[in-house]
Amino acid sequence: MYLPRKDSLFQKKKHRTSPYVIAVLIAMIIFLLIILRDQQEGRITPLFMATPTATRTVDSFVQEAEVHFVAGDLTKTLEAFQNAAAVDPNNVVLWVELARVQVYSTSSLATSEEKYERLNEALDSANRALEIENENSTAHAVKAFALDWLSSSAVVSDEWEQILTQAEQEAVAALQMDSNNTLALAYYAEILVDQMKWTQAEQYIDQALQRDDTLMDVHRINAYLQESIGNYSAAITEYKKASEINPNLTFLYLSIGVNYRQLEQYDLALEYFAKAADINEQLGIMDPIPYQSIAKTYVQKGEPLAASLNARKAVQIKPDDAFYYAFLGDVYHKSRNYESEILAFQCGLEGCTAEESCEVRQCDPEVDTMVAIEGLPLSVDTKDFYAEYGAVMAALHRDTNGYCNKAMQILELVRSEFSNDAVIMGVVEESEAICESYGY
Repeated sequence: MYLPRKDSLFQKKKHRTSPYVIAVLIAMIIFLLIILRDQQEGRITPLFMATPTATRTVDSFVQEAEVHFVAGDLTKTLEAFQNAAAVDPNNVVLWVELARVQVYSTSSLATSEEKYERLNEALDSANRALEIENENSTAHAVKAFALDWLSSSAVVSDEWEQILTQAEQEAVAALQMDSNNTLALAYYAEILVDQMKWTQAEQYIDQALQRDDTLMDVHRINAYLQESIGNYSAAITEYKKASEINPNLTFLYLSIGVNYRQLEQYDLALEYFAKAADINEQLGIMDPIPYQSIAKTYVQKGEPLAASLNARKAVQIKPDDAFYYAFLGDVYHKSRNYESEILAFQCGLEGCTAEESCEVRQCDPEVDTMVAIEGLPLSVDTKDFYAEYGAVMAALHRDTNGYCNKAMQILELVRSEFSNDAVIMGVVEESEAICESYGY
């Protein structure tokens, strides 16, 4: 539960139907009407009628995708577009839309490796579209979009500039084919932001807004531009406009919350993170990311108990994912709950038994899933976790527990991989000095 106090701003009111429930119900009704129409027209065989082959049409899959996108369920949107493309593999529009949703769906993935894999899937989809129709402006634009997001992945390392250049080339190609393509203008603006060409980015996003200000993508990218130059209030305004167009896309609410947090307006940040969590709950989507955002905000507010509750909620949602155990350890570290931190980090980084993982998430072994955890390797995503783990082991070393034995092993591993990271090395050297004072 992410509401630690009875007087919380986010206390749910009784006898009030959520607007997200209404939106989802409307979307479901529309979808059912579509299915009924297709059955009446003979394009879908009614249930329980024997049929030798599947009879779903491309249109029905596309309509299903649109319904799920409106509802905010990007996973089901992807599945519907993939099914549509399987039925009609030479339809360029299907591959373009699939690529676009694949890029946006990375917002609900936790690790750089997961995001990297999904973005490459988006590139594959964009390339399939271009194989079908190489002169399609929007296909080039969406490929630019996927490349731009890929360039910011920690996994690509030194290749990011090359990938960003490729993204720019695709955007330019899209605009050469159709200078009025609103999405191409917007995605090019996003690429220019990432190249820190603020003035040019503003020119292109202004053109996109003039062409069509009814697109979520356009307002999102304008918000991203404002956020990138530190104009957080303007960014919030634009993210809110985007959310008015697509009110169930949780990544928009998360972005609003992040900008409120930049302004140190923590209660408003929590409100928008809670909206994202509520949408997921209404859709039955098990997404721990909003709870991570809430936990981080409570850490900044100096409320360690609330932070820990929400970080633990993230673990409870994904009890088999080592990343969230490590994140919980990080929250405990920042909240100075060092004893709890050790077991959480052990599960997340080294792995632990089903009984130990249950202890970390405070589960009921009689009811809850019992799962052993395989630890995360040292990477750009986990280097801070490893450094904190080594630091707390060193700080809590006593002659009776011998924690420095493990601490020195962890710290040496971090040193071997990230010796050029000044911040990380500061933590490593300080922790090593503690253990050296004990004779290690």
